[in-house]
Amino acid sequence: MLLAFVVFYLLGTIAIGYQASRQVHTAKDFALAGRRMPLIVAASALFATWFGSETIMGASSEFLERGLLGVIEDPFGAALCLILVGAFYARPLYRLKILTFNDFFRIRYDRRTEVLSAVFMVPSFFSWIAAQLVALAIVMQVLVGLPIGWGIWLCTLIVVIYTYIGGMWAVSITDFVQTVMIVAGLVALATQLVSDAGGLQQVIARTPDGFFRFFPEPTLHDLAHYVAAWITIGLGSIPGQDVFQRVMSARDETTAVRASYLGGIMYLSIGMLPLLISLAGHQLYPELEQAADAQTVLPQIVMLHAGLLVQVLFFGALLSAVLSTTSGAILAPATVLGENIVRPMLKDVSDARLLRIMRLNVVVVAVASAFMAMWQSDIYELVGQSSTLTLVSLFVPLTAGIYWKKASTPGALSSIMAGMVVWIACEVLGTEIPPLLYGLGASFVGMVAGTWWWPKRRGHEMARGCDGVME
Repeated sequence: MLLAFVVFYLLGTIAIGYQASRQVHTAKDFALAGRRMPLIVAASALFATWFGSETIMGASSEFLERGLLGVIEDPFGAALCLILVGAFYARPLYRLKILTFNDFFRIRYDRRTEVLSAVFMVPSFFSWIAAQLVALAIVMQVLVGLPIGWGIWLCTLIVVIYTYIGGMWAVSITDFVQTVMIVAGLVALATQLVSDAGGLQQVIARTPDGFFRFFPEPTLHDLAHYVAAWITIGLGSIPGQDVFQRVMSARDETTAVRASYLGGIMYLSIGMLPLLISLAGHQLYPELEQAADAQTVLPQIVMLHAGLLVQVLFFGALLSAVLSTTSGAILAPATVLGENIVRPMLKDVSDARLLRIMRLNVVVVAVASAFMAMWQSDIYELVGQSSTLTLVSLFVPLTAGIYWKKASTPGALSSIMAGMVVWIACEVLGTEIPPLLYGLGASFVGMVAGTWWWPKRRGHEMARGCDGVME
């Protein structure tokens, strides 16, 4: 019965993608859903941006092992990212009416910056998508015993089908439907497990001392890692095409801002449920602590403890969360490749041809990510890798381009390269302080130094249509 529901749910998702494809007539429809999404749909899409494998499975296993300090990156950092997007980025970027973040780098700086930013942005999504594919494969393994490798390729095929045909229309509509499933499934499971574990007070009382500590020890090492956890997704995902596309799909800039705030609030509040579920489930089934893969503990708890209805709701929620995250993550780099890499290389590209290019890129990105998933299967580590790339290379030039009028093209290029080079060097050296902090600092220094040595020519960048960004 449970397997029949899963099959029905996956087929239903593909059906929604097919229906959504009827709304796709242009590249803008495919990439931004025609910029016609109402508040609740746009907020659901933003909430679903990362509410997938890391939040439900990766973060829950980290929470059991390290307590509250182990999950600062997600859900706290992810919720911070959406709120900051609403406060500082949604409105100025929405006014530009562009398809990708990298279009901003071209308008504000130049073509070289556009290409360089795209080259660094696209690979950052591969590990993120791979994490979601691993999670989907784990679900299939728990349900039917399907080997992880086979599960990865099966799930890749399903996500590619409805993303390929429906684009952002399919992503947005399925995100809304899947948000309902997520909330219903997690609330039902949390209620049952906490009740069977003796109630919320008893669950909390049985945790070790310091388990819910929110602030680290006042040492340089602990403080540095604490800050790094907050900003990995909190700042690193701001220059992410997946967030950008969801924000730009809103029907107007006020809706874009409100959807970002609402999505952040939803993410933080609903993101507490998997943590509570894992804690109560661990107390009911402590023997699962010895599981070979900690990421499978939560699905195993559900199979052991919950009745059929709750199992259906939970696995519906899990599939919903991961599918919505995966589809948006695949669409984002596919759009960047088409708009910012391939299109400028061809002459007189029609909108219909650009649409075909973006759809082909969906397949390319998905297949590359599937190979990465086969190679690396730690969900939490995969997600952390993806956000760090954009944090050390793109966050500073994006923010400076919006809020610092003097920011120049050499400054942006220096910022991107300095941040990436220093971060990689620190990773190789294995520095005690998180390498991403060195990379972010180098990116800032590169921006300031490059702009100071090679200032922007008066009227050069701003004359190309970016004045409204800083007003």
